[in-house]
Amino acid sequence: MAKVTYKDFKGNSKTIEVENGLSVMEGAIQNEIPGIDADCGGAMACSTCHVYVKDEWFNKIPKTEDAEVDMIDMAYEPKKNSRLSCQIIISDELDGLEVLTPEKQS
Repeated sequence: MAKVTYKDFKGNSKTIEVENGLSVMEGAIQNEIPGIDADCGGAMACSTCHVYVKDEWFNKIPKTEDAEVDMIDMAYEPKKNSRLSCQIIISDELDGLEVLTPEKQS
């Protein structure tokens, strides 16, 4: 398990333990984290699980694939540190990961 901190655009945060092998999105849905809608259920067919990854973590997670980049382009206010939380799989190496949810999902 790894602790993941979800912070919203207003600065409110919640830290939860997410089981290894689950995605950051699944951890959010299971723990009712606001700001991650996950309309497609993790099929990478939407961008409603869009998050911003804290800079110090961005290079520690697997790189984006082309399909994810295409979906991020449709997200609300994408940035260089944007990721789809359904594509970030939890492992012990991600203990302490921090993500920020955007003001809204597209």
